[in-house]
Amino acid sequence: MTTPMEVKNQLSQALRAQRLAITAECLPPRGADGAAVKRFVASLPKAVSAVVVAENHEEIRACALSCADLLLKEKVEPILPLVVRDRNRIALQSDVLGAALLGVTNVLCLSGDHQSLGVCPQAAGAFDVDPIQLLQALRAMRDDGVLPGGERLTPAPALFLGAVVHPYLRPMKLNVLQAKKKVAAGAQFLFTHPLWDVAAFVEWMNAMRDAGIPEKAHIVASVRPLASAEQAEALQKRHKADGIPDALLARMRKASAPANEGIALCAELAAKAKDIQGIRGIHVLSAGREDAVAPILEQAGLTRA
Repeated sequence: MTTPMEVKNQLSQALRAQRLAITAECLPPRGADGAAVKRFVASLPKAVSAVVVAENHEEIRACALSCADLLLKEKVEPILPLVVRDRNRIALQSDVLGAALLGVTNVLCLSGDHQSLGVCPQAAGAFDVDPIQLLQALRAMRDDGVLPGGERLTPAPALFLGAVVHPYLRPMKLNVLQAKKKVAAGAQFLFTHPLWDVAAFVEWMNAMRDAGIPEKAHIVASVRPLASAEQAEALQKRHKADGIPDALLARMRKASAPANEGIALCAELAAKAKDIQGIRGIHVLSAGREDAVAPILEQAGLTRA
C-alpha cells in the first residue's frame, strides 16, 4: 500500500496538536461582491485555524473555489467542499487540480442536500459518485499520482481529506460502519452534523471510540447558531433525524431576543462538545451568520489562538 502523503498545513497541524482546533464557515456572496469576503475576514477571531467555504447549501451563491482563492489572498486557510450533487467525476477531478494550483489543500467530500429541498428544485443532480468513491479517487490522486482512469499526474496534488458524519442516524451499527468506510477510503478528518442533542451525541462518540475511529481520523464537532424559533422548527421538520430536542425549541420560543439566545445556546453546546472525549475540534457552522462566530467562541471560552 502506498504511504499517504503528509500534508502540513494550518488545519492539519491544529488537529494534530494538543489544543482544540477551531474552524468556522463562510457563505460566498450572493452577488459579485468580493469585498464581502474581506469583511468576513476582518471579523474572524485569531483562534480560527481554517474556514469552510459553503457550496450552494441553501441557495445559489458565488462558487466556493473562487471564494477560497479570495480567502487565501487574505491569509486565511480555506476548506473546499466537494459536493457530489452538483458535479460529475470529471468536474470534481478538475476542481481538485485547480484548487491545488491555487494552494488549496483542505477538501471536504460530501453529498449535499438534494436539490429538491430548496437550492434549485428544477435542477438535475449529478450524483455520479458518492463521497466514499470520491475520497478513494482523491487519495489515489494524492498518494499514487494517478487519476481514476489511470492517467499520471505530475506533480500529484497535496490534499488533506475530510468527510461528513451524522451523529444521530440509527441503528448505531450502520452509522459506525459508514464512518469506518469513509476513513478507510481516505478521510483524515470528520466534520459532524450540528450538535443539538448532547446525550445522543455522546452515545455516538462512545461508539466511535469503541470502533477506534478517533485514532484514525480527527473528529470535529459542529455547532450552529439559531436565529429564531421558526428557524429551529423548520430545521426540525426538514431534518427529522438531526435530533433537535423539544426543550431547545421551547427555549427559543421563550426568548425575548431569539438571535442572542441562539448564540448563547450555540456557545453552551460548543463548551460541552470540547469536553467530550475524542473530539479534536469545534466547527462553527454559521449558516450565514458570520458575525456570530466571534461571540460564540468568546462565550464558549474558545478564543485563545
